[in-house]
Amino acid sequence: MTRIQEYKKNNYLISTNKGKLDLFTIHRFLTNSYWSKGITIDKVKNSISNSLCFGVYDGKKQIGFARVVTDFTLFGYIADVFIVEEYRGKGLSKWLMDSILEYPGIKEMRAVLLATKDAHGLYARFGFKPLEEPQRYMIRRNQHFLSLGSK
Repeated sequence: MTRIQEYKKNNYLISTNKGKLDLFTIHRFLTNSYWSKGITIDKVKNSISNSLCFGVYDGKKQIGFARVVTDFTLFGYIADVFIVEEYRGKGLSKWLMDSILEYPGIKEMRAVLLATKDAHGLYARFGFKPLEEPQRYMIRRNQHFLSLGSK
């Protein structure tokens, strides 16, 4: 069972309360991202309902998001991390990652995984490294999503 956590800094808030999330802001960003191009709002809604979510807010306006797919004990996968463009460069993505990695349960996990095409420097600051033994890991990709350009 998840606990609602909130972190405040100046006028900004990070909250795990799903009731605060702006589904349309999240969908608008994700459907235009390289990793979820064209994703439907129903798929975004379903992914949110099955994940631990972190919303980032300036007052009541949602300006960022991340979610963790996890068993809350041994493993977590961080996905869909973003800060909207006009708020970048303010340290919010670092604060978001700190908040995720300090969340009760996640902090003690055996492994936390993520995938990125262009933010290796950000995640390296938090101890993320390339897979040490990639030959041990396998992936099954859905051909439908590959045809949509989701890689």
